[in-house]
Parts: sequence; C-alpha cells; structure tokens
Amino acid sequence: MNLEKEKNVLFELTIIIVGAIVGGILFISFVTYDFKSSPSSNVMVESKIKENIQPVAKVELSQAIAEGSASGGKSGEEVYKAACLMCHQAGMLNAPKFGDVQAWAPRIAQGYEVLVQHAIKGIRSMPAKGGNASLSDNEVASAVLYMSNSSGANFKK
Repeated sequence: MNLEKEKNVLFELTIIIVGAIVGGILFISFVTYDFKSSPSSNVMVESKIKENIQPVAKVELSQAIAEGSASGGKSGEEVYKAACLMCHQAGMLNAPKFGDVQAWAPRIAQGYEVLVQHAIKGIRSMPAKGGNASLSDNEVASAVLYMSNSSGANFKK
C-alpha cells in the first residue's frame, strides 16, 4: 500500500510541476504579448488621424481674383470687393473704413506711391497684398486708387 500511495503522490507532484510550468509559460506569454494591432487596422488609424488633423478652414482665391491674374487684371473696385472689403468696410484692426474721409486724410497726405507700397508690402496689421499673394502689384495699386479716391483723394493712375 505504501508503494501505491507513493506512486499517487509522485503522479500528483508531476502533474503539479507540469501545470506550474505550463501556467508560468502562459503567464509570461500574456505579460510579454505585443498588443500592436494588425497592419490593416494601422492604416485605418493613420487615416483617422489624418482626418482629425485637417485644417478647420481652407482659403481659396475668389474667382474674380483668380481670373484677373490670367486675363490682365481686375479693376480696383473688383479687387476691393474680393480682397479688401472685409477689413476696410468694418474697420477691422484699425483699417481705415472705405469712404471715411477723416481716417484716410493722413494716409492720403503721404501720397499715392507710399500707399501703394504699404499695400503691396503690408503695414501694421495689414498683411502684404491684403493677404492675397496672388494679386499683381497693378491690381493692388488699382484697389488703392479706388479706395483712396472714394475716401477724399484725387489721385491719377
């Protein structure tokens, strides 16, 4: 009987050792498992990231300005309406309002050429060419002429 008990204990001990080894291997495999997703889901994640970091808005040239570059230029009024109106109608960032003789008087006193250079290169809060780099210098000059003459100047082109 003793021999049979020893065989049972030895068998149970072997099962416990084998179970511990298998359990340890499974535990180590789980702990060290690389949880990276499959390549196909990486593509989906990357496309979602690209979608999420898109700009909120896009700036597009108005059709009048874009056509003006190809056809020899737009009039001062057309350029004003397409590029200058937003700031100069509302007086944004201290831009002189269109038609405001008092606000334009000190600027007009500087002369047409100075005003054109300021409009082309930018001054204070106004970016170069009113923020529309596709405008030609002649188109900017036409807009300056239109705005200043509508605000008390008598400049000739």
